[in-house]
Amino acid sequence: MARTTDDAFASQGESGLISPLEGITVVSVEQAVAAPLCTARLADAGARVIKIERPEGDFARYYDTVAGGESSYFVWLNRGKESVTLDLAQAQARETLVSLIGQADILVQNLKPGAFERLGFPIEVLRARHPRLICCSISGYGDQGPYAHRKAYDLLIQAESGLCSITGGPAEASRVGVSIVDIATGGAAYSAILEALIARGRSGAGADIRVSMFDVIAEWLTVPLLHADSGDHPRRIGLAHPSIAPYGVFPTRDGRALLISIQNDNEWIALCNGVLERPELAVDARFATNVRRVQLRGETDALVTQTLGSLDATDLIERLSKAEIAFAEVNDLHGLSRHPHLRRISVETSSGAVSIPAPPAIVDGSARRLGSVPSIGEHTASVLQALSGSRRE
Repeated sequence: MARTTDDAFASQGESGLISPLEGITVVSVEQAVAAPLCTARLADAGARVIKIERPEGDFARYYDTVAGGESSYFVWLNRGKESVTLDLAQAQARETLVSLIGQADILVQNLKPGAFERLGFPIEVLRARHPRLICCSISGYGDQGPYAHRKAYDLLIQAESGLCSITGGPAEASRVGVSIVDIATGGAAYSAILEALIARGRSGAGADIRVSMFDVIAEWLTVPLLHADSGDHPRRIGLAHPSIAPYGVFPTRDGRALLISIQNDNEWIALCNGVLERPELAVDARFATNVRRVQLRGETDALVTQTLGSLDATDLIERLSKAEIAFAEVNDLHGLSRHPHLRRISVETSSGAVSIPAPPAIVDGSARRLGSVPSIGEHTASVLQALSGSRRE
């Protein structure tokens, strides 16, 4: 049962580390990626997350089987949650959900447009009944406007928003290689919920949060949109930067590829002097500013390629490091798997342990312990039994 005060933020978990959301209860009617990512972050921070699944389970359970027989998406996004299966087409299941929501601090849902209301759960009614409840509804296009009724998935929004038009190489548009719209939306929902929890600690009132995938990625596209509005529509240029030069991949003599980034004019001077060993370019008016280098991108890149292509990667890395020029190797996912900076953490599933990248935040030098990934309906009996007991009290 949720606490009636917000002192849960100072609670301490079993490991002795601070669990900032210990004592906070989340009920999430969720599927796929955006909402599960949001609630995974809440669970990582110590919240109790009760995941409501249809009897056949969240369809993300069946995207693939690469995580030791489990879905990679589901393992990543559902650690530390309790799975409760409810057939919300049935009146008794809906009554159960009403009772669970009544004991929750936070409600998250990302059903298709209008579905949650048609099931008998208008957010306005829930908030009137539970003034401290924080509700977060995630949709494709929001509640208003001509597309509000549309179902939406990650790649559809990538295409509709114009993100694909600036992604890829010159020949054709491309999908971003991860579910970036879903991920961005889940992060935005998580941030908004944390803000609402802070506000509730001051006012005692919950909140009605609405987050749309289209709004989230449109805001992320502010810079290229402003360029397009000015008449300078961004072009797809692969592994290069549309607004900065030189910033791209340069081959070395021994066949490796380094991505080099020059962020400002002082770094250009350092590159010319310490890496290219051509100090005359540092004072050449044609390349003195980033604006001019972008205008002369072909000539700029050719000058850089001429020197860098004559060096082996080891020598080039030494020069770049001494000159304090930012660079990276162009890896594939096998490179990430072997990368010396990759932090991993193990999560338990019904099929065994799976090693995944660790959550990015390190608080007070310690990583949080992650909960296990639930099987379908694993906690239905225990949650409903506890709910029945609370009703009798």
